[in-house]
Amino acid sequence: MVEGTVVKISGPLVVASGMSSANMYDMVKIGDMGLTGEILEIHGDRASIQVYEETAGLSLGQKVVSMGIPLSVELAPGLIKSIFDGIQRPLEKMYAMQGHNIARGISIPSIDRQAKWLFKPTVQVGDKVVPGDIIGTCDETEIVEHKIMVPKGVSGTIQEIYEGSYTVVDKIGSVLTEDGTVIDLKMLQTWPVRVGRPYAKKLSPDMPLATGQRVIDTLFPVAKGGVAAVPGPFGSGKTVVQHQLAKWADAQIVVYIGCGERGNEMTDVLNEFPELKDPKTGKSLMERTVLIANTSDMPVAAREASIYTGITIAEYYRDMGYDVAIMADSTSRWAEALRELSGRLEEMPGEEGYPAYLGSRLAQFYERAGRVISLGAKGREGTLTAIGAVSPPGGDISEPVSQATLRIVKVFWGLDSSLAYARHFPAINWLNSYSLYTDNLSAWYEENVSDKWNSKRILFMQILQKEAELQEIVKLVGVDSLSSADRLILEVARTIREDYLHQNAFHEVDTYTTFKKQNSMIDLIISYYTLGKDAIERGVSFGKIDKLAARERIGRIKYVQEKDIQQEAKDILEMMNKEIAEIISQIGG
Repeated sequence: MVEGTVVKISGPLVVASGMSSANMYDMVKIGDMGLTGEILEIHGDRASIQVYEETAGLSLGQKVVSMGIPLSVELAPGLIKSIFDGIQRPLEKMYAMQGHNIARGISIPSIDRQAKWLFKPTVQVGDKVVPGDIIGTCDETEIVEHKIMVPKGVSGTIQEIYEGSYTVVDKIGSVLTEDGTVIDLKMLQTWPVRVGRPYAKKLSPDMPLATGQRVIDTLFPVAKGGVAAVPGPFGSGKTVVQHQLAKWADAQIVVYIGCGERGNEMTDVLNEFPELKDPKTGKSLMERTVLIANTSDMPVAAREASIYTGITIAEYYRDMGYDVAIMADSTSRWAEALRELSGRLEEMPGEEGYPAYLGSRLAQFYERAGRVISLGAKGREGTLTAIGAVSPPGGDISEPVSQATLRIVKVFWGLDSSLAYARHFPAINWLNSYSLYTDNLSAWYEENVSDKWNSKRILFMQILQKEAELQEIVKLVGVDSLSSADRLILEVARTIREDYLHQNAFHEVDTYTTFKKQNSMIDLIISYYTLGKDAIERGVSFGKIDKLAARERIGRIKYVQEKDIQQEAKDILEMMNKEIAEIISQIGG
């Protein structure tokens, strides 16, 4: 155990001498209070340490003790439904012990050592096992089965395996290795947060993460195992988009990181998530959620750790074979923590004061997402989808964090303050957002939704793009100067925007739309466009097409229940065909 002495204190940065035998990224305990820190730099016998707790009251000469291990998280049953801080301390337990103000230097195990879990083995004595093999399961919640895996570096023959109720630190079996060593097996594992968990093979993501949000699923889909960014100015709805994705996305496990966000926002999350009903099971959403709360008033260094803590927990469930979604809200606050620590380390600043390694650190985080085959003799397929909110100052996405993120991610949901002020939510701007997964996902959509899905999506985008061009003309010479065909495009684009892309997160029906319902809505809007276009070519004026009674029903179909959607769409289409036919017959077409 290496012991040193505090020789410099600069906010969350502490320099200690006598640390030449310590290692980079070792965990340390600092001072009489035992503050938790992590070694960032070593120069000679001096170590620069970032402290994850408030350093007020720390003085020179106090002792620094290296723990000899890197910052790690505990992985075991009990993670789901838990609320942790940035370094995986259980906030609910700390609150029960300390009240509202968390005491510094407090050390509580991340995973409850008293709780017992009913362990059911899936292997027998004499079975050969390798790292990643599942040796047994336990029911972590009513809807999540926790799979206990052989830890890294352990392989051999099962010598003992027990069944029954055990704590996470109890022995549940043992493995006899080839060199004759007997290694005890427990449900608890630890993993260093800065090291990605290994896997056997990485696969190309070719299946969409269904979110139920029409603007995302139809125009800018993200693949399971993909990465997406949600940049937007203050008040544009980043957090609501993240909440909607956490609730409705087709993921079996959700890890939500509130990184440097306002305390009242995290309070809303902590209050709302237990109340929200999981649409798939009817149980509380917390039954499949891990929350990491690291608010803006908490020590800035802990923000840096919270992102890694969250993605390591997410990788653990991915390795079990689950589809996992991680929401990081927001990576801008994490980058601010990097900037503050970098400044105190007196590193050469990059653009806008951010460290020169900002891009590589962001890449290290996002690259840990993916669709993989896990380790083990019978590898399981799991996915980890990473969705990061970015909060650029003033909504200016030319700033370094946004630009570095866009170089890495393949989906960009650009939130627009003008849409938010117009009460259009989700405020994702369809003209500057994009998804680079559309080609990868096209085969899945054509096989599972509609064989013409991609051509319909392209038509929607073309109409919206054409509308933007026509609006420039309208601003100059007025709408009356446009031809009937162009006015029809404007009207169809308005229908797409107001009746399809606009979605009410608080309406019990409109909050979530299946692919089947989306396809029916798209077909109706395209039918209105093609029938109207044909009628105009036959000499019908735009004014008559604009007054179709079926139009109002198209606008209301998003509030129709899923079970009634097919019949309603059929009725609207028949009504529209009949109305158009009557108009054409009146002019002798």
